[in-house]
Amino acid sequence: MSFTPLGDELKNVFKLNTNLQKQVETSSIIDTAGEVMKEFFGTDSIERTKPLFLKNRTLTVSCVSSVMAQELRLNQKELIEEINKRIGKSEVDRIRYLL
Repeated sequence: MSFTPLGDELKNVFKLNTNLQKQVETSSIIDTAGEVMKEFFGTDSIERTKPLFLKNRTLTVSCVSSVMAQELRLNQKELIEEINKRIGKSEVDRIRYLL
């Protein structure tokens, strides 16, 4: 009996299920966005902002106040550049804010 390494098996699953692969990539982008915001605005930004989802290259972020939404708007270009740099490709074009 031979065993297939888990990593190899996961690669095979992703090849067969591109939707699953896209969901994993999107989750990674959202995590990266949270890390970037934490670095830009400090550790308390975790309580004030939360990346929610990515759709049509637009990252939607929940904000606890209009002040935080304004901060995100003012830094949008730099945030997008850093997120795309870290993920190694241009996947985010815009940030949308929810209050």
